[in-house]
Amino acid sequence: MEQSPDGTRVVLVGGTTETARRDGISAAGADPELMNQTPGADAEVITYGRPVRADAVPVSPTGCPTPALVTRAVRELLGFETVVVDGGLADPTGAPTVSVGAGVGRDIAEQDPVPTAHGAFEAARQFGRALPADEVWLAETIPGGTTTALGVLRALGEDAMVSSSLPSNPTGQKERVVDEGLAASSLEPGDAAGDPKRAVRRMGDPVLATLAGMTVGAVESDTPVTLAGGTQQIAAAALVRHAGYEGRLDVATTAYVADDESATFRESAAALDLDVTVTDPGFEQSDHVGMERFVAGEAKEGAGMGGALALADRAGIPMADVRARFAAVYDRLLGEQVATDSTEASARDRP
Repeated sequence: MEQSPDGTRVVLVGGTTETARRDGISAAGADPELMNQTPGADAEVITYGRPVRADAVPVSPTGCPTPALVTRAVRELLGFETVVVDGGLADPTGAPTVSVGAGVGRDIAEQDPVPTAHGAFEAARQFGRALPADEVWLAETIPGGTTTALGVLRALGEDAMVSSSLPSNPTGQKERVVDEGLAASSLEPGDAAGDPKRAVRRMGDPVLATLAGMTVGAVESDTPVTLAGGTQQIAAAALVRHAGYEGRLDVATTAYVADDESATFRESAAALDLDVTVTDPGFEQSDHVGMERFVAGEAKEGAGMGGALALADRAGIPMADVRARFAAVYDRLLGEQVATDSTEASARDRP
């Protein structure tokens, strides 16, 4: 295993929003109950290489593995340091976590879906300012997070459309949910411009509050920040811009998000003056089952996948090596999981 440069920290912020329980909003979990485990399981996979407290590796209803497997694969190749921040976890994780006092996010159609937003933002800001690192890469894992990201963007007055973990982006449904949220919070689009804490409290999720706070704190201590992810990180960047930061801000995502015609990743990044890195893992060059659903447009990003791929590319690791290690991680984890599921099913079928 190669070692990444000293001082590179990948910070994974995991949390939950009840918005994800709406039918058709997210593919981040095989069913609503398992969906609550997804952020904690992602943290365990990246930290330990396997679930510890979670019941299983997160997969979508169609069998797409969590992008955390890609991040883990790159970590095994590169050896970067990780930190996990509890940004409102509904279920506990076995990975060591830093708390910023974030509670579970409610459905954004409620009047006050993120009552802990102000406190989480400020605690995350202090942590980001004090975190010893030469550079920070901020990642996220939160089912339903693209819908709450759209809510934040609308509250701030940003004209953008988010991507989706689903092959077909349910943009109409997301817009309807956001309209419900704006009405519940007595907001018009743009009413929270220049007031990021209000935007995320009324229309967002606790992970966005944490990401924005950490970013503001890190740049205050002159630590370079890369937002590792897709359109959810666009919303985090918008919160940072509306907090008054005008300096350099980087975002690293996958080609699957950047090329998503249903979203406005590139346009939104340009409007927010973000420096963009896009990495293509080349999954279409493999016939491995673990890569098929990504090629079909599912998942696209999450749990730091785009940032991990960018770090690998920067270190000169060929994407062929990343694909090979990802296949090995998939076979090691989901091969065991499928075998266990088959054994349990056989046992249930016995007379």
